[in-house]
Amino acid sequence: MKKKLLFVMSNLHCGGAEKSLISLLHAIDYGKYEVDLFLFKHEGMFFDKLPKEVTVLHAPDDYPYFDMPIKAAALGCVKAGRIDLALSRIGAGYVFKTEKNTARREQRAWKYVARSFRPLAKTYDAAFGYLEKSPIYYIVEKVKAAVKIGFIHNDYDKLGMDPRIDYDYFDKLDKIVTVSEECVTILKERFPLFGHKVELMHNIVSPATIVDMASANTNIARSGVTVASVGRLNYQKGFPLAIEACERLVKDGYEVRWYIVGDGEEKDRLARLIAEKGLQHSVILTGLQENPYPYIKHCDIYVQTSMFEGRCLTITEAKILNKPIVSTNFKVIYDQLVHEQNGLIVEQDALAVYAGIKRLLEDERLRSRFVDNLKKESLGTEQEIDKLYRWIS
Repeated sequence: MKKKLLFVMSNLHCGGAEKSLISLLHAIDYGKYEVDLFLFKHEGMFFDKLPKEVTVLHAPDDYPYFDMPIKAAALGCVKAGRIDLALSRIGAGYVFKTEKNTARREQRAWKYVARSFRPLAKTYDAAFGYLEKSPIYYIVEKVKAAVKIGFIHNDYDKLGMDPRIDYDYFDKLDKIVTVSEECVTILKERFPLFGHKVELMHNIVSPATIVDMASANTNIARSGVTVASVGRLNYQKGFPLAIEACERLVKDGYEVRWYIVGDGEEKDRLARLIAEKGLQHSVILTGLQENPYPYIKHCDIYVQTSMFEGRCLTITEAKILNKPIVSTNFKVIYDQLVHEQNGLIVEQDALAVYAGIKRLLEDERLRSRFVDNLKKESLGTEQEIDKLYRWIS
């Protein structure tokens, strides 16, 4: 008899965790496992990439009230005879308004948002909250499963989360899985009583798939200097550094086309910064791209300007495509790059990013050495799925 697995995620918008989940679901042996997926919202660019074997459960009917203006939500709840839900929406609205840290905001609001979810009737052999915060809280409170596993896809401390809120949830998990050695260390230090539960599972990456997808056509410039960066447009990714570094390169006389692939809450701010600096022809915000890999394949240099990461999936993808890389020195980058061997690691400021790019542009031998070393690396992680099988056996 097949084992029954449940994966829980907020949505399938563009992000490293979402991309990782799709790769994991494609790697599962469906001859042995029956897989359900519960999404808070049936949306996101990866939604159409789900394997046909996965059963997507019905989205919660009441959750949209927490994703609309408070007045409309409260009125809708009252009309539906759900005074309890209206009060919960008002409580969540207070948290949304007063809590400035986005991670703690989601943590604190959960006790209100949770009332929009009914417990699942089905019992599972294993349930996976595949992202920190709400998906983990959901499997703890709303799911019956023999094994419950929560995934943390980022540097817990840099997210600014409140460990006091997570403590009771982590206490009820069988495993706490994260994506890099550094993140394992951080979780064990932050939650010493649960150190025995913390496990490492790298994001599943298929080099053959990435190389194949990268062969698609793109309108990336073929003249001058082309740079690519991929990621959600938010504070974590540090894209203002990219814009400021590009400004310096242009002042040096370089014909630069820097493609920033992604979308997010900082899109308007970044667009204004680009316009203020007169870089509309040099920095291109491409928006969400279903297939970002051609941008990486055809660029001269891949640049990561992150402030922090759990494990940077786009760095791995750029390595697979043998791109010279410049990255800021967030903690976990040292698990992925060796400075001066397969990339340059620089400080988290625009001048350092600019200097790293300029050095690569002016030193062809250094670029060639990086590429040669990358070609020798083994970067596939398909075997990571075996860890998951062991945890639920």
